[in-house]
Amino acid sequence: MPPTLEQRRFNGSLGGLVSWANTENRTARTANGRAAAEQRFLDLAGGDPKRAATLRKLHFKRMAQKSAEARRRKAGKS
Repeated sequence: MPPTLEQRRFNGSLGGLVSWANTENRTARTANGRAAAEQRFLDLAGGDPKRAATLRKLHFKRMAQKSAEARRRKAGKS
């Protein structure tokens, strides 16, 4: 019988924890992703670092807003 969705999620979580537990340099492991994200904002800003910084702030503000809305919905406070 194949594993349930809950079992697959649990196993995935374990795998992620094992992987990060075995990572000595977390900064180096995530460097490529952070560089790609920074490049994305620079591209959106047409190469202007000040506009890129503003776009980055805007992005994270919107994410925070969506997160707060999701928490309110989950708590039943729509």
